Amino acid sequence: MLKVQGVTLHYGAAQALRGVSVTAEEGKVTTVLGRNGVGKTSLLRGIVGRHPISGGTLRWEGTDIAPLSATERARRGIAYVPQGREIFPLLTVRENLEVGFGVLPRGARRIPDAVFELFPVLLQMMNRRGGDLSGGQQQQLAIGRAMVMQPRLLVLDEPTEGIQPSIIKDIGRAIEYLRDQANMAILLVEQYFDFARDLSDGFAVLDRGEVVMSGARADMEGPRGDDLRRWLTV
Repeated sequence: MLKVQGVTLHYGAAQALRGVSVTAEEGKVTTVLGRNGVGKTSLLRGIVGRHPISGGTLRWEGTDIAPLSATERARRGIAYVPQGREIFPLLTVRENLEVGFGVLPRGARRIPDAVFELFPVLLQMMNRRGGDLSGGQQQQLAIGRAMVMQPRLLVLDEPTEGIQPSIIKDIGRAIEYLRDQANMAILLVEQYFDFARDLSDGFAVLDRGEVVMSGARADMEGPRGDDLRRWLTV
């Protein structure tokens, strides 16, 4: 389990997070919702080690990971699919996937069959450069690269941003598959409300760097879900 408790984060004098608490459990999807600029990406960057937190605690599988580097957190089973995908455009699809080998022991370095079962286009384009893929295909590649790392915590930052509807469905099916394996916790930042609602087991809403609302999937449906949707779009 990931347990984020009372986390603050600063960029110089600017405070991006104010006492944020959220959990992510094995076999469940926890979604972080909120409008642009409220601290969602800052939260993920703090969790995966791309930016130091200023206060609070980050505990993963019972261990305080705040002092650890991003590389060490990855070795402990935390994989990150960042906003913008960050694939390597001059490397082939195969080489991009094999980047995930870096945190694995030598004997475990293989591309799981599930990557190609979920995203068959990647198998068809193994020798194509990453920069030649469409935006949606690059997103599939970024998720596939994270899967190669054999993570126990998968952190995704707006995987549907700028993606065509057919590939959004593929990404949703992939997240459902990974959740249902029951050995992985998934933390998802998302602005597409319907996509988040259909996948979430629990959610937290950020506003101005604070959690202002949280609940279970049932709270995202019916009249309460309509209120939440309107609040997010104000």
